[in-house]
Amino acid sequence: MIGRFLEFSVATSDIQLSLDFYLRLGFSEVQVGEAVSHPYAVVTDGRISIGLHQEILTTPRLTFVKPDLLTYLTELERLDIEFESRRLGNDVFNELSWRDPSDHLIHLVEARTFSPSKRPSTNTSGCGYFQEIALPANNNETAKNYWEQFGFVGMDEPEAWLAHVSCTSDTIDLGLYDPAYIRQPSLLFETENLEIRLARLAEKGIEPSHTIPSRSGAMHATVLTAPEGTPILITAAMD
Repeated sequence: MIGRFLEFSVATSDIQLSLDFYLRLGFSEVQVGEAVSHPYAVVTDGRISIGLHQEILTTPRLTFVKPDLLTYLTELERLDIEFESRRLGNDVFNELSWRDPSDHLIHLVEARTFSPSKRPSTNTSGCGYFQEIALPANNNETAKNYWEQFGFVGMDEPEAWLAHVSCTSDTIDLGLYDPAYIRQPSLLFETENLEIRLARLAEKGIEPSHTIPSRSGAMHATVLTAPEGTPILITAAMD
């Protein structure tokens, strides 16, 4: 097992601007610890936590907590993983990272970097109900097999608003999509009435940046773009 999902980590050049945006969306800020030395904030809707890092990150990171990381390193080395970064020792905050076959950055830390939220998962944000992290995948079968070795369960979803592979776990769900439709890691939410949802967001001064049509053209996702560039996809619930 890869550990317990902690946060969707993103880089921001203006942490206050990003923080204000998510608070307007109805997220809650949680208390962060001292393990991270750069400016850092975390927001959550009770189901997904977003880590706002005022530092240079080449891509978003999928961050998991894995206790006893030094021991787990041996198991990862057996998988012939090429690490992008690693910081391990008795007197440092243990962490390491590597990329999956679709070039998404996976980041493991040995302990939490923020306090658990008391917000219930049913208290949704202005985006609706969080479903999954949507990832573009160069080859769905390869990506599915890759995540399954870390304890995820992959399932084809050909009848969804966009055909994809759903990889589920106890702490986070990942969706693997055609890069022609999902071009970068995105946060996917679902709502019962998309028009009402968008009208409420417009009252807060939040407007969509674009839409994503399905292959049939009948269904689509409306996309909000956070100040740091994170795509937030809001889809209408399917009957």
